[in-house]
Amino acid sequence: MNTVESALHFDTLVWHWPIAIYLFLAGVSAGATVIGILTKRKLENKGLPAHHSGIVQGAAAVGPLAIMVGLGLLVLDLTKPFDFWKIMVFYNPTSVMSLGVIAASLYIGVLMVWLLIAFAAPMRKLEAVLPRFVALVNWLCRHSRPVENVLAALAIILGAYTGFLLSALKGYPMLNNPILPILFLVSGISSGIGASILMSLLLFKHRPTDDDIHFVHELESPLVIFEAFLLFAFFIGLAFAGGQSLEAAKVALGGGFWSAIFWGLVVVGGMLVPAALNRWMPERLRHSNAFVVTTCMLTLIGVFALRHFVLYAGQLTVA
Repeated sequence: MNTVESALHFDTLVWHWPIAIYLFLAGVSAGATVIGILTKRKLENKGLPAHHSGIVQGAAAVGPLAIMVGLGLLVLDLTKPFDFWKIMVFYNPTSVMSLGVIAASLYIGVLMVWLLIAFAAPMRKLEAVLPRFVALVNWLCRHSRPVENVLAALAIILGAYTGFLLSALKGYPMLNNPILPILFLVSGISSGIGASILMSLLLFKHRPTDDDIHFVHELESPLVIFEAFLLFAFFIGLAFAGGQSLEAAKVALGGGFWSAIFWGLVVVGGMLVPAALNRWMPERLRHSNAFVVTTCMLTLIGVFALRHFVLYAGQLTVA
């Protein structure tokens, strides 16, 4: 068995790559939604229309698409995928998985309502054809703040839940760590920024110099610094706990396939390289499409690698 195969298939492995991709996509969706709400409010406070914003448009595309694809992967990964509806009907309040389904369902529902609010202006053009629908949209707009507050709370819960979900795997010291939900929430917001900017530039053809893109781009540096601190605290906590927790940290970081993924793709590729490029590249290049797309892709790859690293490396050592 070669190195890659042994890293992806081992005796203590319970959850595999579809879970990692779901964790990534749910985090991207939650992060994009939080950023979309922040950008919309910033623009509205300036008296500007939110539906013209590339970030709001990007978040509106990324938010629902990412969570639905992620949930679709989970359904396909079930032993009996056509029985997935039972999870939606028969809730178990003591199950982490069931609570996640409730959170995701509420999140998707409120997200769809928020999309109607965010794009109310173009929808009002349909008043002659769909007067009742437009009346509903106008009513929702009058209650936009409560809707956005609820959606932001649900997005934060969903982003943190992607870390709590791994605690359902009992007996793995690296996965039963209180820092994991915060780490996944912060990295999810970072990936949501990257995905929203990519959509804004590539799909909606906005410019990197737009004010809203500049606004969210400036949020990335403090997020990356906080994410690095959380990673440090995560592994220091394992080391100080001793026993199998210390062994889990040694196995994850001390060499092998997943250690290379962590240092190469998460730390260097996903954090240090984008930070260095933003710090030292000439301003003319930093405002080019190619540069912004490259740094956003590096961020997304880093977060994608982090989800796989935590899931797989976390299952290498049992208590």
